Amino acid sequence: MSGSPEGPDDHALLRAHVAGDPDAFGLLLARHRDRLWAVALRTTGNPEDASDGLQDGLVAAYRRAGTFRGDSAVTTWLHRVVVNACLDRLRARKVRAADPLPDDLDEQASRGAVVGAPVPATDPERAATDAETRERVLAALATLPPEQRAALVLVDMEGYGVAEAAAVLDCAVGTVKSRCSRGRARLAALLADLVAVPAAEQPPAPPRNRPAPSGVPSPRTTRGPPADAP
Repeated sequence: MSGSPEGPDDHALLRAHVAGDPDAFGLLLARHRDRLWAVALRTTGNPEDASDGLQDGLVAAYRRAGTFRGDSAVTTWLHRVVVNACLDRLRARKVRAADPLPDDLDEQASRGAVVGAPVPATDPERAATDAETRERVLAALATLPPEQRAALVLVDMEGYGVAEAAAVLDCAVGTVKSRCSRGRARLAALLADLVAVPAAEQPPAPPRNRPAPSGVPSPRTTRGPPADAP
């Protein structure tokens, strides 16, 4: 198998698995399991469904590895299989989107690029505030329809580009953009007090006279009235 000094690349491992190597899929899974778990957890909103969805997806990937055409990254294909398995499980069980998230969800998905970022331990007040913010964001995320939630998890939380997220979700780029737009609008309404308007998007302040400077010496020499003034 070809690869880097760190080991065979993903495509080589998948080909080896299809060829009958008993260890190849395990090596591939070990390389990407943490990120797959984070996506599954945030897509489903609870550890039980995430665990089942991840297991369903990995079993499907193991069995269907021979159908991988190699026209995308192996990680994209793995994420597609796992996300679809999670969405199928949500639809089948009709999980209520508004169910509260577990208290330790953020700890269980520590890889995330947005809400999973570590909090500096040197500032307890900030840590408490950040933890509350993440909890609110995750709870709001759980109220979205599964397809919108999956798009936002991939794009806004996992840092995927829109095109790559579209490949994972097996839909058009415009569909991902639309789902993200609707999801963000919903989250903005739920988290209005947390959303700061960027300075560039704020309306310009009405013009007003500039106040006279104070305490700044004039560079010009002070002159009295003309000599012929009365």
